[in-house]
Amino acid sequence: MSKIKAVFFDQDGVIIDTERDGHRVSFNMTFKEFGFTDEWSVEYYHELLQIAGGKERMKHHWKTKGFSKPLTEEEIDNLVKEMHKRKTALFVELIETGKLPLRAGIHRFMKEAMEAGLKIAICTTSNEQAAKAITEKVLSDIKFDEVLAGDIVQKKKPDPEIYNLALTKLGLTPDEAFVVEDSKNGVNAAKAAGLKVIVTTNGYTEKEDVSAGDVIVSCLGDPDGEKAELRKGSLAGFDGVVHISQLL
Repeated sequence: MSKIKAVFFDQDGVIIDTERDGHRVSFNMTFKEFGFTDEWSVEYYHELLQIAGGKERMKHHWKTKGFSKPLTEEEIDNLVKEMHKRKTALFVELIETGKLPLRAGIHRFMKEAMEAGLKIAICTTSNEQAAKAITEKVLSDIKFDEVLAGDIVQKKKPDPEIYNLALTKLGLTPDEAFVVEDSKNGVNAAKAAGLKVIVTTNGYTEKEDVSAGDVIVSCLGDPDGEKAELRKGSLAGFDGVVHISQLL
């Protein structure tokens, strides 16, 4: 019998393919509202994704490229907080209006986890407000035992702090849970916490080095929709759909 008692999910890129058409678009809308001409392209935002956290990405952009208007260190610190707050509101609006659909198989997979009696946790560096919009509205029929988001930890992925916190809060050891991640930073964070990882890559992360993952697929797959491509590992009876029972 399996010792697995919980499954931890990253949010962005795992539950919803939010990065390219959600966060990036919201950042660009915010820059325009604040009077900047800066616009993050699809390719440039992929570079920025190597830095965990939206406020950190804006600060990095300011340090390396500079915003379209000159800003001092003191000005940028305050402005980044203001802009991130507005960007989050715009992002949440995109989620709540249904403009960002769930990734293939994620809802079915979570339902299977619930039916198997597993605890379910969200472990994301995304803002808490955005996490709540997804867990309380888009996935309102899923029971989440923990939603760990935003600045709940000091060190963001690839540091394992958020996964260590999830284990502590649920009273589990690393061999009693596994993680669903999509990126190199996320996989490295989970592995540093001693957890097994299934990687569901997306357009932004399929070329990243996620080889440390135990199972790698293109998505979780749906019986009547998009099918998953198995890229690493073995799943008993795999037919393009990843089931909780196969991982247990």
